Amino acid sequence: MNTISQRVAGIGMAVILTAAVTGEMSGQAVETGLETLVKNNFDILKGKRVGLVTNPTGVDRNLRSTVDILHNAPDVKLVALYGPEHGVRGEFTAGEYVDSEKDPSTGLPVYSLYGKTRKPSPEMLKGIDILVYDIQDIGSRSYTFISTLGLLMEAAAENNIPVVVLDRPNPLGGIRMEGVLTRQGFFSFVSQFAIPYIHGLTVGELAMLLNGEGMLAKGARCDLQVVKMSGWSRKMYFEETGLPWVLPSPHVPHKDSPLFYPATGIAGELYAVSIGVGYTIPFQTFAAPWINADSLASSLNRLELPGVIFRPTHYKPYYSTLQGKLVHGVQIHLTDPSVAPLSLLQFYIMQETHILWPEKNLFEMCEPSRLSMFDKVCGTDEVREAFTKSFKVSDIMGLWTNDIPAFRKTAATYFLYD
Repeated sequence: MNTISQRVAGIGMAVILTAAVTGEMSGQAVETGLETLVKNNFDILKGKRVGLVTNPTGVDRNLRSTVDILHNAPDVKLVALYGPEHGVRGEFTAGEYVDSEKDPSTGLPVYSLYGKTRKPSPEMLKGIDILVYDIQDIGSRSYTFISTLGLLMEAAAENNIPVVVLDRPNPLGGIRMEGVLTRQGFFSFVSQFAIPYIHGLTVGELAMLLNGEGMLAKGARCDLQVVKMSGWSRKMYFEETGLPWVLPSPHVPHKDSPLFYPATGIAGELYAVSIGVGYTIPFQTFAAPWINADSLASSLNRLELPGVIFRPTHYKPYYSTLQGKLVHGVQIHLTDPSVAPLSLLQFYIMQETHILWPEKNLFEMCEPSRLSMFDKVCGTDEVREAFTKSFKVSDIMGLWTNDIPAFRKTAATYFLYD
């Protein structure tokens, strides 16, 4: 067994043991905002006609759906459902147009917020007394559910409807913040707000920030109430909460998936390499037919980046980028997520790839439209322009980190948890 293999094997056992003592077996008792609402006998919803924005992640610890819980709650009249990307029941793929329909279980109307409109119209809100948002976020700005939250809040402000956010954990914890704040000219549905790429907030805290800092369109402010969790702290990763994980989208299937999403998702927007989407380990790889897996893994491991080891890997994607082609590259193994530079990992990989194969410029290999998407996800074109001059992470380090201290100071005024 070579040195890299020995390190991977040893770390793998350590990760298993760590999960056993810190995960669901630890007896941690985090209760979500939904469970707090139930404990309080739905007091803030009684006698009201409720509109619910949710998806399959809206469940209690016994996996009962928020839809069913509110539908059966005494003195609460659930009258409409609103579905984000992937739909209320999660039956749609990434980016797929979602149409309005009738919910087969409750018979309630389901209004799509990822179809003809992404912002609830006055007609969609007619007769609603209060709007409830209950969706598990994954902590990265480009994940569209928080964009839906912001547009919901704007519509609520315009129609004088209160909003209740049932809070849930940030799977990346509440300490890590990484990336550029979205710049003017680069706001989009994958970068809706001037927040870092990894924002370090729960959805409840984020809603308070958007409201309090005037980040909604035209500085709108809605009547907002956050139903807090109990038992959650900022240092917690999802596996420490004792809560069940329900995949919020098809390519975020496991509790640790949110850790990998920011590690390769930005580079994945180029569609020039496989990042494991379309294979069994989404967002965990960086691979292409022309890469020598052993060479790339060795180069990356020589960097001795904290909290991560790179393993050579070979596979054929079942669908998506490079479908059916044998690709070679690395799989990311996180040994200590708390110190791993998550969102910069893809830039380190691109740096080493460029050193080994300088003729393979990923930014020239992709369709021009993908460069625009890359910039939108980054929140600016400054990152791409600085990085592609020499393909060195050191050239973007300042860009990637300089916004964080001021943002952290502002965000801290909205923290609900220690």
